[in-house]
Amino acid sequence: MSNTQVTIREAKPKEHQPLGQLMVKVYSNLAGFPGIDEMPSYYEMLANVGTLTERPGTHLLIAVDEEETLLGGVVYFSDMESYGSRSSVTEAENASGIRLLAVDPLATGKGVGRALTQACIYRAKEHGHAEVLLHSTELMKVAWGLYERMGFESAPEYDFNQDNLPVFGFRLKL
Repeated sequence: MSNTQVTIREAKPKEHQPLGQLMVKVYSNLAGFPGIDEMPSYYEMLANVGTLTERPGTHLLIAVDEEETLLGGVVYFSDMESYGSRSSVTEAENASGIRLLAVDPLATGKGVGRALTQACIYRAKEHGHAEVLLHSTELMKVAWGLYERMGFESAPEYDFNQDNLPVFGFRLKL
C-alpha cells in the first residue's frame, strides 16, 4: 500500500455498513476512548453512519484505493443544523462541518485522513461557506495534529463534554 492511489467519493448505499463497521473498529481501538459498553448510543450511530445521509445537506465520503478497497470515511455537513452535536455548532451560519473521520489502521500514514479532510474543505468552498467546523478529543492525537497542520484553530465556544469526555471545537476559516 506504499504507493496507494486514494480516491475520495460519495459512499454508495452498499458501502454504508462496511464504513460503519470500520468506524466502530477505529473508535473502539483509540487508547483511552470510551468503549462500546460506555457509550452504546455513540457506537450505534457509528455502526449506522449511513443513516446520517437522511439529514439535509449531509454526505458520506469515503476513501478507496485502485481496487475499491475501503480506506476510510468522513461525514460532511453543508447544513450545520444536521451536524447533531451537543455543542452550539449546529447554530453556526455560513459554515460546513466534518464529523466522524476514520481511517483504516492499515492505511494510516498514507494521506487518507488529509485527503478526506481536503475533500470536505473543497465542498465547503463550493458551497461558498466562510469556515469549516469540527470536533476532536485529546485522545484523537493523529487527527488533532492533522487538523492543526491543515490550519484549523481552536474554537472554544464549541467545546462540550460527551459523557465526561472533553470534546474540543475547531474551525478553519476559508
